Amino acid sequence: MHTALSIAGSDPSGGAGIQADIKTFHAHGVYGISAVTAITVQNTKKIYSVHEINADIVYDQILKLFEDIEIQAIKIGIVYDEGQIKAVAKALKSIKLPPVVLDPVMISKSGYPLLKKNAIDLMVHHLFPIADVVTPNIDEAEVLVKKKIDGIDGMKDAANIIKDMGANNVVIKGGHLKSASGTDIFYDGSDFTILRDKWINTINTHGTGCTFSSAIAANMALGETLAASVFKAKKYITGAIKHSLSIGKGHGPLNHFYQII
Repeated sequence: MHTALSIAGSDPSGGAGIQADIKTFHAHGVYGISAVTAITVQNTKKIYSVHEINADIVYDQILKLFEDIEIQAIKIGIVYDEGQIKAVAKALKSIKLPPVVLDPVMISKSGYPLLKKNAIDLMVHHLFPIADVVTPNIDEAEVLVKKKIDGIDGMKDAANIIKDMGANNVVIKGGHLKSASGTDIFYDGSDFTILRDKWINTINTHGTGCTFSSAIAANMALGETLAASVFKAKKYITGAIKHSLSIGKGHGPLNHFYQII
């Protein structure tokens, strides 16, 4: 069975983080494993606190998994501080890498910071070059390029800048952009591909970024090309949102197993 690794934080409500990643892996027929970077205190309403795991423990989790298990893809989510970024980079540079998907998580839907400001440049320097694709949403892309993004042209410009920062390929997720709702941009350094699907009016969007990036990783673990993985992940995330679940009093989770149940 194909296997994918999630390097990310834990969401006790089950909608995001490693819980969403593993559900997504399994929905694609891929066995999910994880290296935990943070324990969050959160529910569907908001994140209340984040407690980072010691960087040495993050490093050891990754290496021990690779010593034992054949891993076909990696998804990186929350890497909370400089120590964790260096630990993840050191671990991944010491092995023969499978495809890597980096979701540069910086801030939660409720506004809680998930990456320390002084660690952003370090993430760009250490993790962008080893990732096959970087998948920021609009808010994260604006932080990276240090300017406002408006519309498809702005998304393309941001993708080009992020590529120049060292990313091998870029997906800008437009779900937070009112003028381009339901539209993402995939940039491979030569061509821009616009990914459009029907906009679904629901508040149950907890974990969309985690789920989309882990769906890309799952498809790559199965041997799909990056482009095919991105297209299939877009279709999957749209279905998971369409069939999302009204659980909790805030932003409910997606239905990761909508194709099964």
